[in-house]
Amino acid sequence: MTDTSTDATYRVTADELRQFIERFERLEAEKKDIADQQKEVMAEAKGRGYDTKVMRKVIALRKRDQDDIAEEEAVLDMYKEALGMR
Repeated sequence: MTDTSTDATYRVTADELRQFIERFERLEAEKKDIADQQKEVMAEAKGRGYDTKVMRKVIALRKRDQDDIAEEEAVLDMYKEALGMR
């Protein structure tokens, strides 16, 4: 390989690498913007009197499978009963 060929290969690789990094950085900026918007939504909800801790739990539950939730709740109930918490 000649030096010119090696330089061209390096330049193409460096350009491609730079593109990947810049795409990732743009996505990071978008992610930060979205996180800021989510904080604003929660602040607004809190200002209206909603319990944001409970809201976050509901959001997490909505992401899960209903059968998994039911199974977890059944085990939780069993444990609470065993400890006299019911």
